[in-house]
Amino acid sequence: MLSITTEELNALLGAFLWPLSRILALIATAPILGNPSVPIRVKLGLAIAITLLVMPVVEKTLPSIDPASGVGLIVLLQQVLIGVAIGFVMRIVFVAVEMAGELIGLQMGLGFAIFFDPQSSGQIDVIGRFMGVIASLAFLAIDGHLMLLALISQSFNTLPVGIEATTDVTFSTLANLGGEVFKSGLQLSLPVLTVLLITNLALGILTRVAPQLNIFAVGFPLTLSIGLFVLALSMPFYAPILESFVQDGLNLSMGILNINEIGVP
Repeated sequence: MLSITTEELNALLGAFLWPLSRILALIATAPILGNPSVPIRVKLGLAIAITLLVMPVVEKTLPSIDPASGVGLIVLLQQVLIGVAIGFVMRIVFVAVEMAGELIGLQMGLGFAIFFDPQSSGQIDVIGRFMGVIASLAFLAIDGHLMLLALISQSFNTLPVGIEATTDVTFSTLANLGGEVFKSGLQLSLPVLTVLLITNLALGILTRVAPQLNIFAVGFPLTLSIGLFVLALSMPFYAPILESFVQDGLNLSMGILNINEIGVP
């Protein structure tokens, strides 16, 4: 007759519940994987599959803590915070790119072209949505989603489950990333904004020279055409910039998890 003790049951439950909470928190907040268009069953199934694969590693360093105790709940919260922190870092990259698109669209005269985005449950600019799609494609092209999965899998070796787990990156560092959104967004949109600024200055001078000119009939098509043209010319140069942004996010995530190198299978 098969018998199992309470200690063995708690160890088995902890070896599954704690890694699942970290992995599920990452999948729920990370770009691409955490997109609302991805069914919840797919996210949960992927998290359970990865958890079953890392359980043998987790069991070796598992603390002897009752998952239902107060300390066990603290460990559970810690795992959720680790997963959310990694997903938040990578989400910053996409927010910066979408912000650049919104700045470009505003200067082009497309600030009124706003629609409801069911994926983000909010309103978004057309150019911002376009730039977000480009960032998503670049993220997939460099296997960013596989790097995230490899990162969270390796994290159980460098940052094991337990209340004594420490990291060199503090949450104040993550909070300061808010400034990087504006900095990176402005850097991406600067070429188009510069050309549109020169265009608006030229239109202003033209209006002073020829007051009878209908600036609204001429200015809007001109700024829209020039903005789209410069944006199309800038697209080939965005790929290495987006790749560097993603790599910076991955480097910060590696710092949080104390990982020196990502191994992608």
